[in-house]
Amino acid sequence: MTAAADGELRAWLALVLTPGLGPRRVNSLLNAFGSPQAACGASTPALARAGLSEAMIAALRTPDGKAMAGALAWAEHDDTAVLTLHDPRYPPRLAEVAGAPPVLFVRGDAALLIEPQLAIVGSRNPTAGGVKTTTAFASHLAGLGLVITSGMASGIDSAAHLGALDSGRTIAVLGTGPDRVYPAANRDLARRIAAEGALVSEFPPGVGPQPSHFPRRNLTISGLSLGTLVTEAAPRSGSLITARYAAEQGREVFAIPGSIHNPLARGCHGLIREGAKLIDSADQLLEELAPQLQGYLGDAVAPGTPPESAQDESAAMRTAERSSSSTPAGLDQEYQRLLAGMGHDPVTLDELIARTGFSAQEVSSMILLLELQGHVSCLPGGRFGRTMP
Repeated sequence: MTAAADGELRAWLALVLTPGLGPRRVNSLLNAFGSPQAACGASTPALARAGLSEAMIAALRTPDGKAMAGALAWAEHDDTAVLTLHDPRYPPRLAEVAGAPPVLFVRGDAALLIEPQLAIVGSRNPTAGGVKTTTAFASHLAGLGLVITSGMASGIDSAAHLGALDSGRTIAVLGTGPDRVYPAANRDLARRIAAEGALVSEFPPGVGPQPSHFPRRNLTISGLSLGTLVTEAAPRSGSLITARYAAEQGREVFAIPGSIHNPLARGCHGLIREGAKLIDSADQLLEELAPQLQGYLGDAVAPGTPPESAQDESAAMRTAERSSSSTPAGLDQEYQRLLAGMGHDPVTLDELIARTGFSAQEVSSMILLLELQGHVSCLPGGRFGRTMP
């Protein structure tokens, strides 16, 4: 790195390391002074007129040495990068967004950030059906060439990443520094994404999770993407924030409908009422994005039905078990587990056995009792479904 490039990078980092100086204020300073170096070198009165407090000006003059050293070191590794708004590698779609991060810290393939992306987001505590649907959509669309972008949270985000990795590439946008994994349970997933896709964050190395970080992460997810698909979400889900950002940014918003008895379908139904496009096949989504995908996916975009989810059913069941809001209180844990595995759509005996790990005799016995108690109904075609609450 030349001395000039090093000086420019240090100026960018000084801006993003200044506490209280978020992306919008940094962009305002850049507009006012023309460059990060000019902003950092501006007089105290000029910075005060630009809205900086005394504490901000002091922090800008003397950035945290440890944080600065860590951020500079991040740029030196073969598999990492630091992209500023003026870097030609900075994703142009994100650069169009008001409040775009001035600096991105990347591990993995930074070139993916300029590829056509679809954001897939949803509940941290999805149903087994939600996990299966998300995995199938992500795998099918990634196989056609779309990069799948999500937030590496538990649940739907993780299913989207794993589905994409089955057949293509994925980007995880973090609410921590690029060297931190949150939740910790996704450490192996993060390693795989770094090796086969990209991890990206606006927060410098060493920064841990904070509540204020995740709305900013959501803005980046939608800003990177041509559109956002919500596959399963409660009415107050954080994924709806991502959808709102996408709408404000002029990007497409898609939602997959679900059972009216599924609480985690209500967020999607609300989005549809507000104007999101109802999606029940990958072909519909591709048709909506077709004008923006010309020259990218070419003949790969052909009619077809998304493949069945390759997600291990027992793993999906373990994820679904974390949601207790949709199972009746007062039942033993095993019965709660069976109902969680049943989800909100008709299922066969074999599907329940695969999802729960119970034997056929155990499932049959429990279904009989649940039917007598009014929790389950026997449906045509040898299927079973939950009764209306």
